[in-house]
Amino acid sequence: MQKIKVLAVDDEPAIRKLLERGLSSFGYEVLSAEMGTAALDLAARQDPEIILLDLNLETPMDGLDVCRQIREWSKTPIIILTVRDEKRLKLATLNAGADDYILKPFDMEELEARIRAVLRRSAYEKSHSPSGEILVHDLIIDLVRRRVLLGGEEVHLTPKEYELLRILATNPGKVMTFKTLLEQLWGQFSSPKPEHNVRVYVNTLRKKLKDDPSTTHKPRFIFNEPGVGYRFTDLEPLASS
Repeated sequence: MQKIKVLAVDDEPAIRKLLERGLSSFGYEVLSAEMGTAALDLAARQDPEIILLDLNLETPMDGLDVCRQIREWSKTPIIILTVRDEKRLKLATLNAGADDYILKPFDMEELEARIRAVLRRSAYEKSHSPSGEILVHDLIIDLVRRRVLLGGEEVHLTPKEYELLRILATNPGKVMTFKTLLEQLWGQFSSPKPEHNVRVYVNTLRKKLKDDPSTTHKPRFIFNEPGVGYRFTDLEPLASS
């Protein structure tokens, strides 16, 4: 069986060695690069299934630059590795086209679980048409008829609530930033507080889906990414989630 190819990009030799040893033990083939230029070359020549990308690469280009350039020609999933737990940077990486991010120091098992989740989501996106139905737990989203059923009963949503649910559900497991959701719901709509506009609709949608975390132990469908946006549940959640 052919191994999944991972490109690990980090300017610290110790981190590259950790990634090579750790991911190899999980059965991955690991390629590594120290600089952004080498990463771009390997990404183009070796066609990895996923890229682990350090944010703080040394000149001539940092991780964000590399991410943006890769996104100009490739949809290969990218997970950002960073020591900086800052809202601004999280938003910047996601808006640059990254699929996920994980903070250093990281647990190797958690990183591998994130890799599997992103690869699973990527495979789902490649193999599924946006038409048809989405089934999650007892929720059915009929994308053709624009109907939503919960436990066999129809949920009456406004057009904006339905569109919000459609955007989230067709991107399962992917962090959707406030800015992305705002632009997709209202077009090039500028707001001094995009978080507020989106939160109002998410809160209403959650109540109608009986997914309000203030009244349930844990949401089943829509999860918060504090200060960043929202993430719809993975269609095939990990056993530990």
